[in-house]
Amino acid sequence: MPAPDISPFPLLAIEAVADGRNAWTALLLRVDGSAGDEAQALARLLAYPDLFAALAPLDAIVRVANSAALTPALLQILEAQRAAPRLVFALPARAYAEPDALARCQALQAAGCRFMQDGELDPALPSWLGGQLYACIPGQPVARAPRTPGPHLAHGVADAAQQQQCREAGFDGFSGSYALQAPTPAVPGASGSRKHMLALLGMLAREAEVHEIEIQLKQDPALSFQLLRLANSAAQGLRKPVSNFGQAIMLLGRRQMQRWLQLLLYARAQADGLPNLLLPLAALRAAQMEMLCKLQGGNADEQDRAFMAGVFSLLDVLLGMPMGEVVAALGLPSEVGAALMARHGRLGHLLQLAEARAPDHEALRRAEADPESLWRSQLQGYHWAIQVSRNL
Repeated sequence: MPAPDISPFPLLAIEAVADGRNAWTALLLRVDGSAGDEAQALARLLAYPDLFAALAPLDAIVRVANSAALTPALLQILEAQRAAPRLVFALPARAYAEPDALARCQALQAAGCRFMQDGELDPALPSWLGGQLYACIPGQPVARAPRTPGPHLAHGVADAAQQQQCREAGFDGFSGSYALQAPTPAVPGASGSRKHMLALLGMLAREAEVHEIEIQLKQDPALSFQLLRLANSAAQGLRKPVSNFGQAIMLLGRRQMQRWLQLLLYARAQADGLPNLLLPLAALRAAQMEMLCKLQGGNADEQDRAFMAGVFSLLDVLLGMPMGEVVAALGLPSEVGAALMARHGRLGHLLQLAEARAPDHEALRRAEADPESLWRSQLQGYHWAIQVSRNL
């Protein structure tokens, strides 16, 4: 099959779906077909090289408005990608009633794809369309999940209270702005650990001596354990395990150690014992901004600042303190501080792009980006966030 034409690339709205244990299980994707037909936009998405490898092991749930977008050409594309079993199409009930719709779906189902209903369920449709993608509506009670084969996913979940309503209604996956809210109170001592972490990050930013960093690390046993575990994971080929902080710093290097410490700030234990949903979101923004900066010709230092702005963009939520205080405590570069506090400057525009679930062309223009570079950064960002959430 000839190489797919992937330019111009459609804009995508992407959102992670988490289970009741705060683990990402799927990505919810919707292509913007406004610049052309939906079938063409969908084909460009699914034909993108290494798409499913980058998103493994998560399922990709693709929302489709019209069954006509499920063309026979998709079968060839999915055969080349060899990833149909991890692909789920979500169509509204009316789309399944369109002429030849079920025949189109059954052809893709035979290739391993799965299907679910997007919105209100139509009980007259076949049972293999029993899964549901349910839209939460602010101020309205959550309807009970149907007693049909799943998955049953709720999107647009506004806050922790609404997520709890969805769980009690029988839904097993959730997406929405609830993930961007402050986590449950941390276990006793976590606030002190964050102070140690902020001090460490400040030391790394000013390139402190290794022995200074080691002294600070020893004040936080949990962080020390996590750092040594990461270092030993990176040193699998060595004869002896890494046993002290000096070795860990030398092995990881300052640049990698700084990045892991930045992310470990989000990995503190919570009172409910669940992972922090802010962790993969911070990793996503950081990696996406770094890739956008790289694609725009930024050097290593500029990429580091882009990564830093992304990973620190949720610290005010995590710590429950104004972003101005966070920036002051860390002594961040002025460009990073302006991006975090007011979304000003080049980094501020890149951060706005990384924050948007469904970016628009005006945001692209401000960030001096194009749809395909945005998609490449999204793919890199989600790939790295998936790996980080599995390792921390």
